[in-house]
Amino acid sequence: MARVLIVDDAAFMRMMLKDILTKNGYEVIGEAPNGAKAVEIYKLEKPDVVTMDITMPEMDGIQAVKEIKAFDPNAKIIMCSAMGQQAMVMEAIKSGARDFIVKPFQPERVLEALKKVLG
Repeated sequence: MARVLIVDDAAFMRMMLKDILTKNGYEVIGEAPNGAKAVEIYKLEKPDVVTMDITMPEMDGIQAVKEIKAFDPNAKIIMCSAMGQQAMVMEAIKSGARDFIVKPFQPERVLEALKKVLG
């Protein structure tokens, strides 16, 4: 069972993702409201995959991707973006993210991204 860390500053977004993931057999090992906390949890828990929001307080998703990849070059990270964040998504991919999903989340797309990244 893959272990997932969910990172998003909106509690209901984390809840929606957690719901999709747990119903489909993934284990959510942690949730973080910002990039700084995400990096901290990643180092402690070493999840199989991270869903990472882009726009967050304290440390944004792109900076968090860079820090996680510096700590673990094999980290698997999926970006979560709102519509119209293409430039930031591209920067995140260049920084090491493997895929992205767009809000509002569609369960099929979320699961497809996870399967692809965990492959």
